[in-house]
Amino acid sequence: MSRSRHRWPSFLKVVDSAEQQVAKVLTVITAVVIVAALVQLILRVSLNLISPQSANWLGDGLIKVLGDLLTVLIALEVLQNVTSYLRRHVVQLELVLVTALTAVARKVIVLPAGAENKPQLLIGLGAASIALAGAYWLVMRANPGRRHDEDYRQ
Repeated sequence: MSRSRHRWPSFLKVVDSAEQQVAKVLTVITAVVIVAALVQLILRVSLNLISPQSANWLGDGLIKVLGDLLTVLIALEVLQNVTSYLRRHVVQLELVLVTALTAVARKVIVLPAGAENKPQLLIGLGAASIALAGAYWLVMRANPGRRHDEDYRQ
């Protein structure tokens, strides 16, 4: 019995170490995805600006560019979630909720034409927005003395 108790802390150390390594790999992968998405965004905007049909891209093209921009922002927020976890070994609920709100906002912005004919989709996105905003409000209200920008300084 005492042998199994003695081995348990070493097992937890192995699990913690493996968890740290996975988080580091996820950080590298996310950074690569961010760089690739940023390069794609820069190329798309540059090509649209120098093309002879540059006035034409302000319609649907602008929606695509905003979607790409928000995708990069969401990826940055995911990277921040992972690096914050690496620093503190705690999932920061505020960051997760802000990331989810950004993702829902992106979905609303890039909705294709004809989405108004899909009331279930619109109701679902509205309910998700309200639920996430409510959850964020509750989390922030539960921690009134904590400033959100403390996470960005470290």
